This record gives sequence, C-alpha cells and structure tokens, in this order.
Amino acid sequence: MLLKKVVILSTLFSALAFGENSAINHSENLVANGEYSLKSEKNLVTVMPAKNIDGSINVLVEIPSGTNGKWEVNKETGNLDWEFKKGAPRVVQYLPYPSNYGMIPQTLSPEEIGGDGDPLDVLLLGEAVPRGAYVKGKLIGVMYMKDHGETDDKLLAVAEGSPFENVNSISELAEQFPGTLTILQTWFVNYKGIGEDMKVTGFANKTEADKVLNEAINGYNKYGK
Repeated sequence: MLLKKVVILSTLFSALAFGENSAINHSENLVANGEYSLKSEKNLVTVMPAKNIDGSINVLVEIPSGTNGKWEVNKETGNLDWEFKKGAPRVVQYLPYPSNYGMIPQTLSPEEIGGDGDPLDVLLLGEAVPRGAYVKGKLIGVMYMKDHGETDDKLLAVAEGSPFENVNSISELAEQFPGTLTILQTWFVNYKGIGEDMKVTGFANKTEADKVLNEAINGYNKYGK
C-alpha cells in the first residue's frame, strides 16, 4: 500500500504524455493559433458555469501536471495563450507543476476587494490532463495564498477516475496521501524564485472552499460581465 501511494505521489512530478510546453499538445476542442496560442470557438471564461447540478465544478486546465510553461486564459479574447515575460514565453524556472493547474469559468477574484482580477485558480489532483481540456472536478478544499500581499487563493479539487477520486476533504487527502499538502505548499512558495514574497497561510476544507468559490461567482456576476 505504501509503495502504491509513493508511485501515485510521484506522478505529481512526472512529465507525462502531455508534458510539452508548446501549443502542439492540447485538447481537441482548441485549435493551435501559432506556437503560443490556442484558439477557442467560444470564450473559455464564459462558455460554461462554475458548478454543475451534481455539485462538481468545471475546471479548464491551463497547465498540465509535469509541465512548466505558463499558459493562461486571455480574459479579453477568451483564448488560451502562453504568457510572455521580457519578450519570451514564460517558463517556470523550478520543478514542473506538481498538479494540473487551471481556472474555474464564470468566476472572478475582483481587484476591487483585494483579488488579482482573474478567474479563480484551481489545482486538480490526478493524472496529467491535456492543455485546454474542460474536466469535472470534486472540490475538497482551499489553499490560502498571498502573492506579494495580494490574495491568490487556490482551490483544491480531485479528478474523476483518478487515484484521488475518493478523497473528500483536505484531512482525508493528508491521511490517504501523506506529503501531498507539503509538496503543494513548498512548490507554490518557491516557484517564482528566491526573495519573492509568496506565502501559503493555510489550508481549509470544503466548507471554506465553497465560500471562496461562491464569492468568486458573485464577483464575476457583479464585476465580470
């Protein structure tokens, strides 16, 4: 059992089948628009609701697990673009992303109330998912973060059909997959480099995560439309 869990945890850091950073590897729902952009027929921010009737959440995967290219949804065009920094596509100079990283549609963390002005971030635990794919996730908690003093919380969800699918809370994640929370905290505190003001201030279970999600849905309805 211990060996099985070690193997599962090791997948958090593996560059799997979708491990390349360019637009070559992506969901079939998107069309490569050059090397640095994936075009969508519909705006990825608005195309579907944040939550489903069955209680699951919708996750748009921007960065597959095991990759380090910094892709994000363009709020203006609704496409998925490779972020540029100093004239070059941004590549995280650290270990690859330890989980699938994405956003929840029809959410917003408004700058007016201390947010970053972007859709809500979510970490989807499970095998690597193609860039640009929409998948259902089960919300289990939230990682509270500050990025240079700005609220930058990350919801935590588990993918259906993954080794994590029976996890229902942060406490169950810690019990069933020891070390996962430490991996996530260590990565997000350090991935921007030495001297950056990145803080993880704690974790909370689904009840608090639902509050963060509902606030972001309200933020989208008030400021994002």
